[in-house]
Amino acid sequence: MAKGNFLKHWPTMLLGLIVALVLLTAVFSFQVNQTEVAVVTTFGRPAVVSDPGLHFRWPFPFQKVYFFDKRIRCYEGSSGKLEETATKDGHNIIAGIFVNYRISDAEVFFSRLKDVASAEDLLNTMMRSAKNSAFGQYPFDAIVNTDKSKLKLGEIQNRIRQSLEKDTADFGITIVGVGINTLGVPKTISEKVFDRMIAERKQFADKSLAEGKSEAKKIRIEAERMKAITIADAEAKAQKIRAEGDAEAAKYYQAFKDCPELAEFLRKLEALQKVMQGKTTVIFDTNVPPFDLLKPGAGQLPAAKPAN
Repeated sequence: MAKGNFLKHWPTMLLGLIVALVLLTAVFSFQVNQTEVAVVTTFGRPAVVSDPGLHFRWPFPFQKVYFFDKRIRCYEGSSGKLEETATKDGHNIIAGIFVNYRISDAEVFFSRLKDVASAEDLLNTMMRSAKNSAFGQYPFDAIVNTDKSKLKLGEIQNRIRQSLEKDTADFGITIVGVGINTLGVPKTISEKVFDRMIAERKQFADKSLAEGKSEAKKIRIEAERMKAITIADAEAKAQKIRAEGDAEAAKYYQAFKDCPELAEFLRKLEALQKVMQGKTTVIFDTNVPPFDLLKPGAGQLPAAKPAN
């Protein structure tokens, strides 16, 4: 009878045994993921377990397990992450930074800070102090400027990182990187910045305009010089041509002196050609020069005198 009852209830007993084993495993073991590191405390004394997998432990209150993510965390700060800070020359700016960090020594981290929330509260204070100190060592022009060569934001980030590395060295934290994610100026400062930028642009424009006027003056002077040279060369050539023309015309003047009627006839003919250009209708008196050439027999010249 007892044997029959056992066979009848063995599935229930097997299930209970499995549940008991699961509960015992949960109580006496813990599992570490690849992205985690565990700190096991034995009566308050910490020990680090970094190997992933299943590990044995004594149940509470003998041992307690704390897990920490060993991947890089990005933290932008909490209170005062977008507060005003003063530059070296007394101007106010609005700056926000972020910090990439990871837990490098879980035992020290747990002993000094206990958890991530406490660590980031402390880190927030350190970030504000390092940020204000770093920006306070540079003038406003090194932070906000249209000329990229004058900006010193990279140096400011390095100063903040060096300061945080020094401050967090005893807390089991490694600073991986620091960056500036927000940068602005208050309204009163922005108006002054715009006025200064306008003044700088005006100064640049005035300088360019002055250089342009100077260059234009040089071009005009050079053009006037070339003009004077060209005119002088042209006048010299003209005088030479006139001299040659006068010399050539002098050969015909003697013929006109020997026969004044020929000279008068040619003058009248030239005047008539100018008057009668194109299709022209003219009413004139044939007794008025040079139209007297149109009278019958007016074109006859006297007999040429014998040459001396």
